[in-house]
Amino acid sequence: MEFKSEENGMSIELEYGKLNISGNADNGFRPFQLLVASIASCSAMVFRKILTKQRISIDDLKVTAEVERNEEEANRVERMTLSFVVYGNQLNEKRLQKNLMLARKNCAMIRSVEGSIDIQETLLIVNTTN
Repeated sequence: MEFKSEENGMSIELEYGKLNISGNADNGFRPFQLLVASIASCSAMVFRKILTKQRISIDDLKVTAEVERNEEEANRVERMTLSFVVYGNQLNEKRLQKNLMLARKNCAMIRSVEGSIDIQETLLIVNTTN
């Protein structure tokens, strides 16, 4: 990956277009946002893939990330809570919890920051039966 220096930050040309990165949200994605997005989306995609392989049908999956940063340490990310909400009918909570832990073990982004960022997951199941 080759990044190019620009007046307001950095950029990179990727398959889906140009990604602008800047400390100022007016000029591009902030590095902090990209870090959180990488961890949350990787975890959710691996979780969804596991559910699909196990033929567990869900209606929807959403994840919210809450982040705690340490201003005294260059505003470093210290903790993240990933709150998963799974929508579906007759879902087994124990099985979903087990699969969420399996997703954690197979998410490259979580594995990459282990020991640096404390990541916790929560799971909420919303029954969509009419």
